Amino acid sequence: MKVPHDHAALRERYDKATVDVSPPLAIVDLSAFDHNATCMEKAAVTMTAGSLPIRVASKSVRCRRLIERALARPGYRGVLAYTLPEAMWLVETGVTDDAVVGYPSADTAALARLAGDTQLAQRVTLMVDDPSQLDLIDAVARPVDRATIRLCLDMDASWRPMGGHVGVRRSPLHKPVDVVRFAKTVVARQGFRLVGLMSYEAQIAGVPQGSGIAAAAIRAMQRRSFAELSRRRGLAVAALSRFVDLEFVNAGGTGSLALTATDPAVTELTAGSGLMAPTLFDDYDAFTPRPSSAFALSVVRKPDSRIATVHGGGWLASGPADDRRLPTPWLPSGLALTGLEGAGEVQTPLVGPGADSLAVGDRVWFRHAKAGELSEHVNRLHLIDEDDCVEPALTYRGEGKAFL
Repeated sequence: MKVPHDHAALRERYDKATVDVSPPLAIVDLSAFDHNATCMEKAAVTMTAGSLPIRVASKSVRCRRLIERALARPGYRGVLAYTLPEAMWLVETGVTDDAVVGYPSADTAALARLAGDTQLAQRVTLMVDDPSQLDLIDAVARPVDRATIRLCLDMDASWRPMGGHVGVRRSPLHKPVDVVRFAKTVVARQGFRLVGLMSYEAQIAGVPQGSGIAAAAIRAMQRRSFAELSRRRGLAVAALSRFVDLEFVNAGGTGSLALTATDPAVTELTAGSGLMAPTLFDDYDAFTPRPSSAFALSVVRKPDSRIATVHGGGWLASGPADDRRLPTPWLPSGLALTGLEGAGEVQTPLVGPGADSLAVGDRVWFRHAKAGELSEHVNRLHLIDEDDCVEPALTYRGEGKAFL
């Protein structure tokens, strides 16, 4: 069947497909998910070397079934996990045999388990940017008593014009000389193997351009930042190549796939949010996904004819505390949160033209601001295929896994 894209038809389709499931519930529209995956593959094409593989950012999905669906596509390879226990679990359950942990870990129990399992140690790569992280691993398991630990260096990708700071505050390894110095420390220490370099340019991949005067400034910032980062990253990779053979140089995110793919030093990309298409990705120039994930809540009261109140709704996203982190009422159209109450834990009043026709028992569909965090609120995602057949898929939470 042809999947509808207008709001009224989508609402009817989702209501009908999930009629036997009581809210609160969350869905993933597989046709939109696959469409977004294809768009991301097309964005990963380089000018000379064909397409770069995309490593799935599991934080943005948090559902094994959907991670496997992405990895089954030819343009995707490996997982960027967000904790070490998660990475080991994804390997042990057969989701991937190549998991890079995107952040340093101080989980001593997990480090001990990794160090004591040769197969896991061959398939999981830890992120490091400080000698003290190596010391912690050595304190957990002596080099002579453990499997060799695979390591990836996290190179800071923020832009620092005239002493300023644009981007997130991640690694202390900012200059190529910082990267090289620490890499030599890693190579010289027993029990470690340096296999990769990562640099996530959040100020490019994670900042939508939007419109108006501010948009022009954002685009200019991103062009200049990327030019500076490409030069700096290229110097670091060239210097590292003199004494270590890296398996991968990872970079990018959903919002910068096409741009990052033009950097000749990069060998693979990372993305995940674009598969789910949360509201924070609605205003990007280079990527226009179809909304593929949503959650439904029931109208339970009508304080007056102009207001419809749903049960629940306070599913806020992490990040700076602003309105962009609130869930957005989506279907039916013409709904808005109130400025006084916003999205509440147990009830959310909705106003606007769309509220007039809503009755007790009707459903309102919301979109979450960030991708994977939706899965922390439900035990299962209801996957809707093109024939409107629905199949539940357990989230991490549904499998009893709360990694952070």
